[in-house]
Amino acid sequence: MTAAPTSLHQKILDDLQGKILSGKLAPGARIATEHELAEAYDCSRMTVSNVLAKLARAGLVERRRKAGTFVTRPQSQAAVLEIHDIKAEVEALGQAYRFELVSRATRRSTAADREQLVSKSAGRVVELVVRHFAGDRVFCLEERLINAEAVPEAAHERFHDIAPGRWLLDSVPWTAAEHRIGASSAGKERAALLSVPATTACLIVERRTWRASLPVTHVRLTYPGDSHQLVARFTPAQT
Repeated sequence: MTAAPTSLHQKILDDLQGKILSGKLAPGARIATEHELAEAYDCSRMTVSNVLAKLARAGLVERRRKAGTFVTRPQSQAAVLEIHDIKAEVEALGQAYRFELVSRATRRSTAADREQLVSKSAGRVVELVVRHFAGDRVFCLEERLINAEAVPEAAHERFHDIAPGRWLLDSVPWTAAEHRIGASSAGKERAALLSVPATTACLIVERRTWRASLPVTHVRLTYPGDSHQLVARFTPAQT
């Protein structure tokens, strides 16, 4: 039994979605106009408009009246937390920032990796441990997994000149994020990397991001509790 031919609507949708998810169309990039797309695919503007509307509902594009359609930029607001660039956090404190790549490995994912990424399929991951400094003091310990199936470029990035979090914000469009906040003592291994006693109370922020249905990254950020706080500003819910 032969498969049904792909509709023109689905072909256009697959083409545009593929370019967005691969990064070929970067966050903020302008999509061709409905007229241009209709000419390119030899179809009606209604077909193109329906495709763009579907991409907008999926959060992959933003349609601006009279301006056009643009690839959605990653939204920094997730619940009451923002996805911050750690360098910007440190510099906002008036301190010098630097980061140190402690370890980097590209390997086959384990069951524990897939649990952290909320991924059902096995694949390759990039595992990173990074120390972020504010002046001479360790500001934050970053332990990150990147799903190389979703972000194949990560397998080739050495992260010598740019920290992983900043690289992901600049390079990878994401459509959903989840934060979990907790507290724990540093423990022996993390304490050594943070240069604090093992009993030091730490703030733990865990974050997952997705690109459409694909998990992109899981990161655990450990902050010495005496040097970091989370602040949220909000307004009363509207009834």
